[in-house]
Amino acid sequence: MTHANAPLNIEGRPRLAERCPTRPIAHVAAEAGVSRACLSKWKNRYDTRGEVGLRDRPSLPRSSPAQTPPDGVERIERSRRDNKWSSRRIALELAGQGVRISERAVGRWPSGSARERRC
Repeated sequence: MTHANAPLNIEGRPRLAERCPTRPIAHVAAEAGVSRACLSKWKNRYDTRGEVGLRDRPSLPRSSPAQTPPDGVERIERSRRDNKWSSRRIALELAGQGVRISERAVGRWPSGSARERRC
């Protein structure tokens, strides 16, 4: 938990951005102990969106286009459970059915019973 006057919290970022029109960004960044690139990013967000732009943002990606589709996960789990196949065999069988999933991606999905045991 940071205090209200800390330069890197939500209250301190606008103060840093407001100092930049009268002083060089590099000097303000050095005084605050942040990189010039970081302060420049905050200043641009402050100029375009105001204080809302300086809030902490989630680190999750907005989309995951390479994510394994749910029906692929179901097929992987069924193959592991019913046939006790290896990741390589499952990947080859799925490729034969027109579903392209790498061996490594198949290896990330344990059978349903193994997942239940881990929880």
